[in-house]
Amino acid sequence: MNCYDRRDLGLLLLRLGTGGVLAAHGAQKLFGWFGGGGIEGTGRAMESMGYAPGRASAMAAGLAEAGGGALLALGLATPAAGAAAAGAMAGAAAVHAPNGFFAQSGGYEYAVSLGLTAAGLAVTGPGRLSLDHALGHAVNRGWMVPAAFAAVAAGTAVVIGTRNRRLRRAAEGRQEPLFEE
Repeated sequence: MNCYDRRDLGLLLLRLGTGGVLAAHGAQKLFGWFGGGGIEGTGRAMESMGYAPGRASAMAAGLAEAGGGALLALGLATPAAGAAAAGAMAGAAAVHAPNGFFAQSGGYEYAVSLGLTAAGLAVTGPGRLSLDHALGHAVNRGWMVPAAFAAVAAGTAVVIGTRNRRLRRAAEGRQEPLFEE
């Protein structure tokens, strides 16, 4: 008989909550559910935030959030799921960083909270109340954690770096007024 402990229940709750929120955000981007813009609307928004091409950026963010979130909630391929979700949240945090930390001011607090929770789950593992456990951890091996984070970190660095260069180029030539009228 298998006896689950508090750790397993706690990890299940973290996975369901974080994964569910991420999956819902991804569904907004991909399908327009829950008041989202769908691929077209999100693509236009991504372009305005400096992520280009917008449609491809919306697809990548939506898949990382919806796919990573759903897999986290299920406790399946936890290293890859958590890393993908954390990467998507790093991209969101980059957009909100100019507004400071707190979400009430449009800051990056919320994105960082979701990203760190997803990353923590990827590192910790899903617990025994998970598909990874039921499948003998076939897609949740120790070596997969650093591999997933390395791949996602490299991709995220390129995407955010490209966005930042694009925004800097767009801002060149624009001068702030010296005096307010």
